Amino acid sequence: MDTHESTFPLIISVDDHTVEPADVWQDRLPGKYREAGPRIVRAPVKEMTFLGGRFRPVMGEPGDDGPVGDWWVYEELRRPLTRLDTAVGYSRDEIKLEVITYEQMRPGSYDVPARLADMDVNHVQSAVCFPTFPRFCGQTFTEAKDHELGLLCVRAYNDWMVEEWCGPSARGRLIPLTLIPLWDAELAAEEVRRNAARGVRAVAFSEIPPYLGLPSIHGDGWDPFLRACDETGTVIAMHIGSSSRMPSTSADAPPAVGSTITFANCCFSMVDWLMSGKFEQFPNLKVMYAEGQIGWIPYIKERADVVWEENRAWGGVADKVHRPPSELFAEHVYGCFFDDAFGLRNLDAIGLDNVLYETDYPHSDSTWPKSREVGEAQMGHLEADVVERIVRRNAIELLGLTDEGLWPGGGAR
Repeated sequence: MDTHESTFPLIISVDDHTVEPADVWQDRLPGKYREAGPRIVRAPVKEMTFLGGRFRPVMGEPGDDGPVGDWWVYEELRRPLTRLDTAVGYSRDEIKLEVITYEQMRPGSYDVPARLADMDVNHVQSAVCFPTFPRFCGQTFTEAKDHELGLLCVRAYNDWMVEEWCGPSARGRLIPLTLIPLWDAELAAEEVRRNAARGVRAVAFSEIPPYLGLPSIHGDGWDPFLRACDETGTVIAMHIGSSSRMPSTSADAPPAVGSTITFANCCFSMVDWLMSGKFEQFPNLKVMYAEGQIGWIPYIKERADVVWEENRAWGGVADKVHRPPSELFAEHVYGCFFDDAFGLRNLDAIGLDNVLYETDYPHSDSTWPKSREVGEAQMGHLEADVVERIVRRNAIELLGLTDEGLWPGGGAR
């Protein structure tokens, strides 16, 4: 670990990312599915835009003019690796929307020993990693035509995540986050239980499932999945963009508009959960919002309480939400941040026990390699025990880590 003298606690980041190696699915799918399963092809880019919250890449043919990059090919999908997938090590002015190859990214993006080395540089002890090619909650496989193959792809990813990415070589420092087949809540429940049996305590889910053409959480369609999470102590982790729709205002709004309001879907989602009755139906459920920041939370808690108190009779929640939403928040919801000075000035209104820290490696917003320095600057006004709780203790308790902050299933000692 970094030997720089500092009293700042070793960080447990609840939102980092992995760029999957090219062989994840080719090594794990049954032979008859490998040609149809996800695979890497090197090809030029014909066109690529990111406007109105929509990413639209077009792959060229071999020999065409244009920058060459590595593309994931799966059914009709052609998805390139881009500099935005792995931007650490580059200056802000160099980070552009462009295709890249594996050789052009920092090895810590996809290689475990290199990742641990980059964590050491960054004062990070342990990290939860969201996926890249499957997207933040496995939408890639949900949108595929062949759900039999999609289920195999979900399971293959989870096996790689648990056995290799978070396996013995990670020494408990990488904490598994698994996927579910979003198109079938019963199969999702089975996958939660399968992974919980090997020590997994976090599963990715969509912040707003109806944006994916899936049921909302207000009905009973997700109950098998929610029951499995409730009974196994599996935390539901929702990353911004896990509804495949980043907030924006118009089709021609530049990415800066959406980037400013990335918290908005988390805000909408949290109100959904607080007004759904699911926290009372499944009292052990815990949900966390990765990269949603925290400064917006106090007003939403206040407003939800006012609506519940004054309008619940006609607001459709009187028969299922029996306690003030702010109380439900305190017991079930966690906000995650990496740069939110306003939120840190209002911890009392948020709830100290409901705040988690993240570094977002290797994305362009990442505070790597200065996450400690950023944290010290943001939290210098806080007492040491408060900083300890934000930076690591809340994550240890939520994710069932050892007292040393390691995942017990990954060879932690």
